[in-house]
Amino acid sequence: MPKRILTGTVTSDKNEQTITVSVERRFKHPLLQKTVRKSKKYRAHDAENKFKVGDTVRIEECAPISKTKRWTVVVEA
Repeated sequence: MPKRILTGTVTSDKNEQTITVSVERRFKHPLLQKTVRKSKKYRAHDAENKFKVGDTVRIEECAPISKTKRWTVVVEA
């Protein structure tokens, strides 16, 4: 099974080797037919601590690294 890759914006880089990435998705509401924006935050592993708040990054699913980290940074988008 292929690993999911998501694109989002870094919202926090306070932790060592960890960044928080906000991923936004847009979809059409089933009844109202209005475009709805939803966002979700993911914690991703950043081994070199090179990403800062505001950067656009791509993250990939991986095996659990810690209690909350299940994603790694692939490359800056």
